[in-house]
Amino acid sequence: MVSVKRILAHASVAALIGAASMAAMAGRASAYVQCNNSGDCWHTDSQYTYDSNLGVTSHPDDWYFHQTWTGSDRHYRDYHEGRGGYRNGVWFSF
Repeated sequence: MVSVKRILAHASVAALIGAASMAAMAGRASAYVQCNNSGDCWHTDSQYTYDSNLGVTSHPDDWYFHQTWTGSDRHYRDYHEGRGGYRNGVWFSF
């Protein structure tokens, strides 16, 4: 006969393993906002290292929501696939 204590112990271990595997798979999504000296800002999925002469600064994704875009010298640009950036409102790839 199987004891209730043993069943609860196995159930607890199974629940712990399940929770740990879910936590490992649910990792935080990476997203960033990049801005250059011209005031162009855009969203990226990765934090690239831009050439220093481009004057690009990186911010966490939630930085966008804490900015006042109306009447600002910054302009949020559309998302683009791939590696690149904006210069005076025009997307360039590299």
